[in-house]
Amino acid sequence: MVGKAIMQINRDEWINDLKFSDRSGKLVALKRGSLMSEPIENLLIGPEHFLNRELSLLEFHRRVMAQAEDSQIPLLERLRFLCISSTNLDEFFEVRVGGLKERNEAGMTLPGADGQTPEQQLEKIAVHSHVLVQDQYRILNETLLPLLAEAEIVVVKRENWSQTQIAWLHEYFHQEILPLLSPIGLDPAHPFPRILNKSLNFMVFLQGKDAFGRNSGQAIVQCPRSSPNLVRLEVPGEESANHFVFTSSIIHFFMDEIFFGMTVKGCYQFRVTRNSELFVDEEETEDLRRAIEGELIYRQFGDEVRLEIAENSPDQMVAFLSKQFEIKSPDMYRVNGPVNLNRLVGLIDMVGRPDLMYPPFEANYPKLLKRKGNVFDAISKSDILLHHPFDSFLPVVDLIRQAAKDPRVLTIKQTLYRTGSKSIIVDALVAAAKAGKEVTVVIELLARFDEEANVALATRLQEYGIHVVYGVFGYKTHAKLLMVARKEGNRLCHYVHMGTGNYHPKTATIYTDYGLMTNNKQIGDDVNRIFLQLTSLGRMSKLDRVLQAPFSLHKTLVRYIERETQNARDGKPARIIAKMNSLSEDVLVQKLYQASQAGVQIDLIVRGVCQVTPGLPGVSENIRVRSVVGRFLEHTRVFCFHNAGEPEVILASADWMTRNMFHRVETGFPLLLKKIREKVIEDLELYLRDTAQAWQLSSDGSYQKVLPEDGVEALSAQMTLLAQATQ
Repeated sequence: MVGKAIMQINRDEWINDLKFSDRSGKLVALKRGSLMSEPIENLLIGPEHFLNRELSLLEFHRRVMAQAEDSQIPLLERLRFLCISSTNLDEFFEVRVGGLKERNEAGMTLPGADGQTPEQQLEKIAVHSHVLVQDQYRILNETLLPLLAEAEIVVVKRENWSQTQIAWLHEYFHQEILPLLSPIGLDPAHPFPRILNKSLNFMVFLQGKDAFGRNSGQAIVQCPRSSPNLVRLEVPGEESANHFVFTSSIIHFFMDEIFFGMTVKGCYQFRVTRNSELFVDEEETEDLRRAIEGELIYRQFGDEVRLEIAENSPDQMVAFLSKQFEIKSPDMYRVNGPVNLNRLVGLIDMVGRPDLMYPPFEANYPKLLKRKGNVFDAISKSDILLHHPFDSFLPVVDLIRQAAKDPRVLTIKQTLYRTGSKSIIVDALVAAAKAGKEVTVVIELLARFDEEANVALATRLQEYGIHVVYGVFGYKTHAKLLMVARKEGNRLCHYVHMGTGNYHPKTATIYTDYGLMTNNKQIGDDVNRIFLQLTSLGRMSKLDRVLQAPFSLHKTLVRYIERETQNARDGKPARIIAKMNSLSEDVLVQKLYQASQAGVQIDLIVRGVCQVTPGLPGVSENIRVRSVVGRFLEHTRVFCFHNAGEPEVILASADWMTRNMFHRVETGFPLLLKKIREKVIEDLELYLRDTAQAWQLSSDGSYQKVLPEDGVEALSAQMTLLAQATQ
């Protein structure tokens, strides 16, 4: 074999995979986790069998954007979906495009599984992204703003301000905005400033001299980040309850007053997006928290990856900024409207129009927990499955709260990845520590874009005597584990919660996730071993029930897929249903292709990235892939294997991605009770019948909306589950 190895540095994935390509360009040996005891068999797949990861992710952002055009969705929620698609694209450029540019500039040109080099991917990303951005502004200008105006919600443009509004805004400008501005005139003493990541700025063209006789002709004005994006017009004598203006519009209108004595000849918005990945060198780091604190300072000033500019910006400004940021034409985006659409998201809460939003609901509190009152008694009676947001997140909080007061509880251990700034989970842990319980928390400091919050959280917890550790360096602790050790008679019982999502009370109301509460001895012992492994430096004995990455999770999934494959070859019924956020791990993709070729019926419900190509003759004819995008963000990871009529169902914190399988601490856990397995399988089948919010993946990588048959009412899995939980 003639090959070339690559080790790419990516702070999120900690990749040390090896990829080789032979003379034919086919991928013949694949990713091997550094902790795997033996290699997976060689794979003989060509690039044509893989969809591109980045383009697949852009397709997901397009599906989110499409919600903004759905007339069945309340108007303000449509606006929210448009704003979400904008922030999604921001992160895409900060992370995915930033990483590709790094690799391309470093000369790392080896193609990915789909055969495309970083440079080729960047070229296609630019084409798709420009179309996506054009569609975003088309939807805003041609659909949403007119509909909002019909609902008497108006963002008033500068040219439409009345004289009384101008007078009111003039006073507002001088009182609330002008003191916060720091305009920078460009001259030899004031070189072009280092522009903050995603900050909104004005390029101002001036005529005349300032007080010192200078005449540079150009200046930069940054919109203050502490100011609101939108200001409600509250003009005395005018009925304009829901009329708003952008803060940037106010600054633009009164720009002459910032440069007193000079004439503003032009004023144009721009915004630069930077590579926002963090890099921490394991060999040079003695204190991870301090290293991250130091690295966070530089996140605002990473390499430039995208420049957004107002559509009417003159060519001389475009050329000037292009030179300053070293940005080429494909990475420049002229936009017909406010630079950064997400500035409109504040409108949703400001207008106070519940009639234009999803109706509120009260999540279900499981009957067994209600009946028992005591969480420990309830879990002792039966395992409890929680399906958020349809089921309340409060039982998880109650488990910690009751543990804090229970004299028989000795220890609480928990992993935290994202918790939110004001978390009732954290408050409950602090209360437990104050009550004298031994509390240990494993915090993942490198949870992307939550690093600063997690550093602050670690400091707070330590102030209350809570044992805080940061997991395993180089392997993100992404597992969702909570364990309470309780003395019952002569034995120490472990009460466990394991989940597919974070311990974040807010996202538990808008993300779909499963959580399992159990006191099964084998699972409890396994979770205790995992915590010992994370907090110590010792080796861990083999787990009985729980699957763990980077050790057993991937191998077990491979084995289960191979079992279905063999069952199909033996003429037995064989089926796989797997639901996750992303699917891109090469070996699992290959195993799914082999299973399809053997006749296994495979249904994949993948929210975002999917590199499996369905419907390829002789390869994936028995694979169907769909994505569900609705009111709630689909986040559950569920893997169901028919197993010749004895289904095995695994819930997990991990997606089927290389990083999850080999470079993170993840857990997969079986559903041991038949009634719970059956409930989860029913949920999966419901998602496979969805004709309201589902999209079907085609072999060319595009998605088509799934529509109901003529005369048949559309079925929404999410709304059905919500109705079942709240009836």
